[in-house]
Amino acid sequence: MGDEEAVRSEEFVNGGTDVLSSSRHSASSSDHLVVMVHGILGSTADWQYGADQFVKALPDKVIIHCSECNGYTLTLDGVDVMGERLAEEVIGVINRRPGLKKISFIAHSMGGLAARYAIGRLYRTSSGKLVGNPSDGVCAGDNTTGTIYGLEAMNFITVATPHLGSRGLSAIYRRYRHLSADKFHCFLVSLLLRRLQLPSALGAFKRRVAYANVGYDHIVGWRTSSIRHNSELAVWEDSSSKEYPHIVRVEHSKAVNADKCHEASDVSCYSDVLEEELVTGLSRVSWEKVDVSFQSSIQRFVAHNAIQVQYAFMHSEGADVIQHMIDHFIT
Repeated sequence: MGDEEAVRSEEFVNGGTDVLSSSRHSASSSDHLVVMVHGILGSTADWQYGADQFVKALPDKVIIHCSECNGYTLTLDGVDVMGERLAEEVIGVINRRPGLKKISFIAHSMGGLAARYAIGRLYRTSSGKLVGNPSDGVCAGDNTTGTIYGLEAMNFITVATPHLGSRGLSAIYRRYRHLSADKFHCFLVSLLLRRLQLPSALGAFKRRVAYANVGYDHIVGWRTSSIRHNSELAVWEDSSSKEYPHIVRVEHSKAVNADKCHEASDVSCYSDVLEEELVTGLSRVSWEKVDVSFQSSIQRFVAHNAIQVQYAFMHSEGADVIQHMIDHFIT
């Protein structure tokens, strides 16, 4: 996997591949577990490039775990089943590495929904109680007192994830499982809408980041992956740089009180009230929203995979997006 002098990998029978520095000293001193989760019909190979780059940049800081418990057609079993499997896999990794102190998640596409569900199952209160909240609901604001199965929650990063549901993914489900697109879309939205009054796992993370394609993503749209109201998808100036040519805007949105969310939202813009409720709920914690555009790239028609650099030889244009993740990652 990657440059053998820089990184090495360890595969485990019961779940995933660990990617870490080839230096024994660096590997032994790394205490930050980064769980990378692939999307629909994906595998551990989908994050190969990203995992290698993270370990090369942060050799004495992180151990990357590429999840495999929901590989390929197992992603068709539903968000809840995927989330349960992922939670069990993460518990196994934590038990296998007792020196871990911190944890982060980086998830692509539907993997972001599974990760949201899983952290709800893994969330512990400040007193150490395992809440096991499967709703992945959101709290009234950021809450950094809890942990993820005893580890300090650092970064929760989603990449082209359909936080509000996706008709593009619904079409894939329809092809493989003969479900109507509308039925599966409603299933996703209703599943994510469920909330408990307990502090959420999302609020425990020091930062939450949503990378979103502003166009040419025919599977997951801009609004659902960036968690925005329709009225917020306005024309804006391109602020890309030579360092990150495909990062066109970064927005830091603060947590908003639930009542204010309802007051500020333009419900008339929505054909689906449930999606409006999801935006409202997810806005109760702060987010960094990173907009990505491959409009001028020859790889724009594969934007959904290029944003992740799923395969380096096919999606190399997205390398600056991975670098942006690394440069802003809290270790």
